[in-house]
Amino acid sequence: MNAIPVGILGTGKYVPEQVLTNKDLEQMVETNDEWIVTRTGIKERRIAASDEATSDLAFKAAEQAIANAGLTVDDIDLIIVATVTPDMSFPSTACLVQARLGAKCPAFDLSAACSGFIYSLVTGNGLIQSGLYKRILVIGAETLSRITDYTDRNTCILFGDGAGAVVIGEVPAGRGFQSFEIGADGTGGELLKVSGGGSRKPASAETVANKEHSIYMAGNEVFKFAVRIMGNAAESAIEKAGLTKADIDLLVPHQANIRIIQSSLNRLELSEDKAMINLDKYGNMSAASIPVALAEAVEQGRVKEGDKLCLVGFGGGLTWGATVIVW
Repeated sequence: MNAIPVGILGTGKYVPEQVLTNKDLEQMVETNDEWIVTRTGIKERRIAASDEATSDLAFKAAEQAIANAGLTVDDIDLIIVATVTPDMSFPSTACLVQARLGAKCPAFDLSAACSGFIYSLVTGNGLIQSGLYKRILVIGAETLSRITDYTDRNTCILFGDGAGAVVIGEVPAGRGFQSFEIGADGTGGELLKVSGGGSRKPASAETVANKEHSIYMAGNEVFKFAVRIMGNAAESAIEKAGLTKADIDLLVPHQANIRIIQSSLNRLELSEDKAMINLDKYGNMSAASIPVALAEAVEQGRVKEGDKLCLVGFGGGLTWGATVIVW
């Protein structure tokens, strides 16, 4: 696929210290641990401290990724932050991270919900292919706890906060990104959204009272979409890479729901030990889910040189994305 072989040079992650368990949620809404685990696979999630915002999480993950790549901030040519929970409307979270890192490069945010990290990899890969940049810092970071309604038992059990980061750049021939598959279906936008706070419904007493600044999700419809699209996107990316399902050494899926992940594994004819699953600890961290899972897989020694990985996710938009990487 690539004239210049582009891949991941280093990974990093950061999750807040505060843990919100299912037992904690039992005190907040009408739910219970068994119900949550059975339907989602989630046992706990991380919550940002009151003085932590998305840029703080992103900064810590970024520092780790740059260090693990054996680089310095001066080596970074561009910063992309995938997020739907920016510190503020503007400046971008990427600019806030750039300032804190002391970087001197361009920086921008990308919004594609839970698919944002894959979309950002596609963007970064293309920019390196073009010759414009050599090394790009890509971060997926979210503080979903700030847009979660903790009186809505259908959604509050799902979401957590965290950040994952990678540095991408030129790698040896035959390595790196082999294929990408991204897509969108805007007709499903109403199924998963935060409707308040934008130009359509600016913040007002009414939007706050109606809880329009919190996540709304049509759970059953999103679940059906996810089960279908995760498998489709992964299969397409694998085919584009000239590989077969049996060639995949590790699946790194978006961590939304254990049943969605299991459905993807069945579709790809992969056993569960070929998937990186950590949603029991973190829940759904949107754009941060895949890079945090990838960073943990690397930390745990589950990724070896030459391994073939498939990263796949879906999200609001509706959006989806997958990539195949030779490590």
